[in-house]
Amino acid sequence: MNLLTKEEFKELSYEKIFERLETNERGLTPKEAQKRQQEFGFNEIPEKKQSLVILFLKKFWGLTAWMLEFIIILSIFLKHYLDAYFIGALLLLNAILSFYQESKSSKAVEALKKQLAIKVRTLRDQWVLIDAREVTIGDIIRIRAGDFVPADVKIIDGMVGVDQSALTGESQLIQKTINDTLYSGSIIKNGECTAVVVFIGSNTYFGKTTQLVELAKPKLNIEHMITKVVKFLMVIVAGSLIITFIVSYIRGENLFALLPLMLILLVSAIPVALPAMFTVSMALGSQQLSKKGILVTRLNASEDVASMTTLCADKTGTITENKLTLSKVKPVSGFSENDIYVYGALCSLEANHDPIDLAFINACKQKNIDLSGYEQINFIPFDPKLKRTQAVVKFNFQQIIITKGAYESICNVCPIIDHTLKSELDKTVSEWATNGYKTIAISIEKDSNIEFVGIAALYDPPRKDSSVFIKELRKLGVKIKMLTGDAKPIAKEIAKEVEIGDNIAEPQIIRDAISTDAKKAYEIASKADGFCEVLPEDKFYIVKALQSGNEIVGMTGDGVNDAPALKQAEVGIAVSNATDIAKKAASVVLVQEGLGTIVNLIKMGRIIHHRVLNWIVNKIVKTFQTVVFVCIAYLITGKFVVSALDVVLLLFIIDFVTISFSTDNVRWSKKPEVFNIRPIVNVSIVIGILTVLESLVILYIADKYYSIFSNLDQLHSFGFGILLFSNIFNVFVIRERGHFWESVPSRVLLVSMLADFIVGILMMSFGIIVRQLPFELIALLVFYLILASLFNDFVKVALSKLKNH
Repeated sequence: MNLLTKEEFKELSYEKIFERLETNERGLTPKEAQKRQQEFGFNEIPEKKQSLVILFLKKFWGLTAWMLEFIIILSIFLKHYLDAYFIGALLLLNAILSFYQESKSSKAVEALKKQLAIKVRTLRDQWVLIDAREVTIGDIIRIRAGDFVPADVKIIDGMVGVDQSALTGESQLIQKTINDTLYSGSIIKNGECTAVVVFIGSNTYFGKTTQLVELAKPKLNIEHMITKVVKFLMVIVAGSLIITFIVSYIRGENLFALLPLMLILLVSAIPVALPAMFTVSMALGSQQLSKKGILVTRLNASEDVASMTTLCADKTGTITENKLTLSKVKPVSGFSENDIYVYGALCSLEANHDPIDLAFINACKQKNIDLSGYEQINFIPFDPKLKRTQAVVKFNFQQIIITKGAYESICNVCPIIDHTLKSELDKTVSEWATNGYKTIAISIEKDSNIEFVGIAALYDPPRKDSSVFIKELRKLGVKIKMLTGDAKPIAKEIAKEVEIGDNIAEPQIIRDAISTDAKKAYEIASKADGFCEVLPEDKFYIVKALQSGNEIVGMTGDGVNDAPALKQAEVGIAVSNATDIAKKAASVVLVQEGLGTIVNLIKMGRIIHHRVLNWIVNKIVKTFQTVVFVCIAYLITGKFVVSALDVVLLLFIIDFVTISFSTDNVRWSKKPEVFNIRPIVNVSIVIGILTVLESLVILYIADKYYSIFSNLDQLHSFGFGILLFSNIFNVFVIRERGHFWESVPSRVLLVSMLADFIVGILMMSFGIIVRQLPFELIALLVFYLILASLFNDFVKVALSKLKNH
């Protein structure tokens, strides 16, 4: 085999390329393809990955790391060598843990990328769908509207409109036909063709990767909330520290010696574990979703899903089984039932895996109808606007043009002269529609003479579980609207069967109203249970109409023309048989069909949202308690109840263990989530104030009975214990919106918190890092804080009930 140069690729005909690449129209055998993959490699461009050493060293760069490094230098300068050693060790431990967590989530993202690779129709003894990376030189592939071109190829039949703007910057559509070249990374906008693969991977002309989706991680709404929370915390922290600094100055304290503690308290307000928490939460959630047949193309998709209020779902494949069968046929005079099967199959293309095409092809196979004497010369794929396909077929040295499509569309191409026959057919089509059947009509053209052949009834039954999942969606507070290109009677019948409602509207009224009266368009869209005779562009108007009423919209789609609607919707959902362009535009790709996957998606989205909110509340409470408690205790007693080292220990022991919130067993909300910061802050501050007051009370009790203020090291140890144990117990209070016993924490969270508790007990019992405390004092502290946490739990539930009322 002789590989081609770039010039030969452009100039040579596909027949010459066949000779050079030792292939033909029948493609490669699986064995030959495997051999070529070993020789030429896979159709991919190896990613340039950053050095692991550099990635690890980056953990020592950034605001938090700089402040800790400054404190280490300051501690050495003040001759607090032990503090410097421990803070340095904790900084190193943090870098290792953070590096490990990011590596783990990166592997999860890589796994998702592999699942989201482009699929290519390839001829390997038979037409099969394979990953684009497995395409090799000499393969015969089928490309159609909505596909990304996976390699540099030469067209051997068909005609396509190509968008090469991603490669050349030229936005106009270019028409390509036999012996033209297509480059990897360009997009097919219309038509379809068969082509031979000439260059793959980094050898392609533009060197474009065949990966379908770059897993984006845009700024989240919840990150915006976090920014507000951090600003709020910084005001509290800065205010508390300024007051404390002024009082220290008046008391004549060594301000330089207080600086490490002040800086550490300031650092405690920074959400150090936030990036890891988000990344792990989203990546783990995405992994869990992928096991249920749901792939996310944006890591923040789960956040949008959590707040989704309305789902616009395609009938075919989502509500119905997407397994069309030919149930009935009705030929007109002069044609037989077999003619409908034959002409319908000849106006189809098996390689496209189109459900209507496959229904006719399978019907011929079941009836043992031989089509070997016919030759399909040209095929024009389905046009959603014209609602028909067309094929040129050669038979007995004669060419005929076959047109197959919607009944009204074929009647427009081939008017039925006999009015009695037209009335009879209209009546049949109406009866079929009432029973949920889709009518396909067929006409043929011989010697410029067009004849109507007959009609066929296709049935796509509703899924057995559709009505169950529709009820479940409504229980989750999500309104569902069915979208279909079918006529109104069919749409009404299916909607009735699955109990979706009987208010089926036509999208024309939305089209007319959206530009002139957005309020009216929203009223129509919100009241409708579904839309019939929907064109792909209508989906965009329906989404816009619903969004004008502040709905958070989910939209399913599969075609090239669905891409604008999928992009416009907050939750664009590409169904399992969607084109590459639809998948690129969507934020979620379904591997399995049906509404069940979407129900799982909503539940998981709300679970992830709940986990992150729990982390935010925990962060507010912890920061508020640490800073305000330390400062108030100082203002009252003139002594700091913790040292800088104690706060650093708490920062790492608690902050990074709470990353395990990302794995917690939380219950999904029964209604769409709302991104409102005020209730979260209110609950957090109330619990924070309670915790501060409870901490001051136990400090008073400890001093009264054990005189801990007489020993500064022992005071620091006790202060460390108050902050550590109250934070551990607060995790259990915060994670559950009801009483803490109403749900069981995840094993990871439970083990992490238990480990923290045991480590704290051992440190204070044996004087490890902190000063040793009497066992009875530790027991008093733990018992008191458990009682305090129980009280806080009841207050939290009461606040929650008050908020709901």
